Amino acid sequence: MSLLPRTAEEFSSAEYWERFFKKRGEKAFEWYGDYHALCGVLHKYIKVQDKVLVVGCGSSELSEQMYDVGYKHLTNIDISETVVTHMNQRNAERRPGLTFQQVDATRTPYEEASYQAALDKGTLDAMASEEEGALARAMLAEVVRVLRVGGRYVCVTLAQESVIRLAVELFVQRGWAVRLHCLQDSGKEEDSFALPVFVLVCTKFRQPMATPLLEMCLGEDGAPTRLAQVAELLSAVREHQAYGVLRKKLRTGTDAGSSPSLTLCHAHTGLPRYTLTVQDCPPGAKVPRSNHFAIFIVPQGSDTAWLYSAAEGRRQLAASANFRRLVVAAMHRNQEYADMQAVQAELSPMVMDLAPPGMPDNQQVPFLSVGGDLGWREEVSRGVSELSGEFCVENVRGEDGALYRRLVFLSNAALVQSESRLVPSNSASSHKKKNKRKVKPAAAPSASSTCLSVDSGFLCCAHHEVMVAGLAMLGVGTPEAKGVPLSVLLVGLGGGGLPQFLRDFVPEVTVEVVELDPVVLQVAKDWFGFRPDERLTVTLGDGLKRICAHLFDVVMFDVDNKDSSVGMSCPPAAFVEASILQKVSRLLSSRGVFILNLVCRDSALRTSVRERLSATFPTVLSRKVEGEVNEVLLCSHGASDKSDAARFLQSLSQAAAGLQDALVSGVRSGTGSRPHIDIAELLKDLKVEQS
Repeated sequence: MSLLPRTAEEFSSAEYWERFFKKRGEKAFEWYGDYHALCGVLHKYIKVQDKVLVVGCGSSELSEQMYDVGYKHLTNIDISETVVTHMNQRNAERRPGLTFQQVDATRTPYEEASYQAALDKGTLDAMASEEEGALARAMLAEVVRVLRVGGRYVCVTLAQESVIRLAVELFVQRGWAVRLHCLQDSGKEEDSFALPVFVLVCTKFRQPMATPLLEMCLGEDGAPTRLAQVAELLSAVREHQAYGVLRKKLRTGTDAGSSPSLTLCHAHTGLPRYTLTVQDCPPGAKVPRSNHFAIFIVPQGSDTAWLYSAAEGRRQLAASANFRRLVVAAMHRNQEYADMQAVQAELSPMVMDLAPPGMPDNQQVPFLSVGGDLGWREEVSRGVSELSGEFCVENVRGEDGALYRRLVFLSNAALVQSESRLVPSNSASSHKKKNKRKVKPAAAPSASSTCLSVDSGFLCCAHHEVMVAGLAMLGVGTPEAKGVPLSVLLVGLGGGGLPQFLRDFVPEVTVEVVELDPVVLQVAKDWFGFRPDERLTVTLGDGLKRICAHLFDVVMFDVDNKDSSVGMSCPPAAFVEASILQKVSRLLSSRGVFILNLVCRDSALRTSVRERLSATFPTVLSRKVEGEVNEVLLCSHGASDKSDAARFLQSLSQAAAGLQDALVSGVRSGTGSRPHIDIAELLKDLKVEQS
């Protein structure tokens, strides 16, 4: 029969605790750990000479062990007569100075300001379960009364949200300093708590603090992290509790269908330092008996790659590594890492928490990597957009050894919003841009010591290459199109790589870009080599409202969706409604082409979008981007039936050569770049999508 209380009322009932300790007998009952688990933090805040009130002592051995190491001024109180009698009898001869008294913690007989410390292990949790926390508030009011100035209330708790909110808000209102230590269990005991144990330390000041002092510490010795509001402290508690629950789950089972992630924070700053994603092999996989567990270190700057950021990519990585469990470890921005050996030494004591069940204790855990180094990443700018939140611009070294610049919105840090390849440059303009902000790099090569400029002829996004190749549908580069102006409307600027490529290499082109976010435009100019002129203009505003002006030969949609609840991340759903597609159709010239970058994981929604496109445009060609969710759709009025579309598709191979030549011959003077693109290869896998 369980001895745990069945209702909240039982927790606050003297009769319940009488029955509890009678059934428990002489065996000590330890809530949330014994002296050895807690001594580090207790000695930090309670001095040996302090006069200490132990609230709700129960049959715990904690006071006895503290007495044995020198704490001689302990007053232990409990509401249960049975436990008080038993504890006095047990300690009468061996610890004559250790007293136990039957006292209601909400109404104590002690004088005001008579104790330097109040120690509570689990009592607040029990009392706060009473309806609306009235009993806990009464107990805490007594603690406030009996503590001297400079005194501390030290509470060992599981920090359930209602409990910790009640206590923290009460002490903040009274102007006390509040600090919370998160103590992780060792993970060795099968019956250990899934939730971490916390120690709440509240300090009484002579003059109440006008501004709340709220701090969180990891472990007993972790440096305190300052928090501005009670809500932030509660949020940090929830994160640590979720980590504890998941850690417990990983120690007791495996699930190849899920890939849970854990965030490890810096022990001294509390800032995120590593993200660990766990991937188990499927049941029945042929894994060598000794291959229990391995850690894969993702190079800095490669964490957004499909192999490491996508669930399917990580499954592929785990299958090739061939271990029962693979932990993929990614390093965070704005953190310094010395070298691979230092990272391994830092992770080694932590990752054993994530070992699969049944792994031998003496098992060596290998660290895997690409190329044996940590990669390289350097943040060069950071800012905030009112529309998209905080962002950063960073230089990274790719796995091919080249340098790249990326725009990343931190609300979705696994997604690169824009990317450009960098090349050395001695121009004054690029030097001026680079000196806007200098950041010390983690390792060579250093963009701070070398002036870099964007190579406008290199399109990092594969879907941008396909969109450019789609210009072959207009016969760009053929003798018939020579000298004929080409007008392009592009909705969505990003870093400006696509419109700048069009401006620099497509003959006779004019490009009008519509961008909603003015911050994105400024970032494109400052960091991605975007150079508007009379043939490359930008209109700030809503792209949907802009679809109403003069005719264009090409309309391109390359705009992301801010609503993450929809299964389509590009474009926003409103951009592919039937009414908007009709507007686009009317906006196109007689030879016009509509080019759409579609990123949709919802198969039903993707089918619906294609049906609407086919209902609007007689010809719809599609090209999937290998290794990505992106799909580029090329839509036109150029064919009326399937046979016409097939012939049209065949003719594109001839147009590809003309477009390739046109891009090379149309190089803009002064760019210093050449187009790096293979039009024929990009048009190989086009498919006809007709209703």
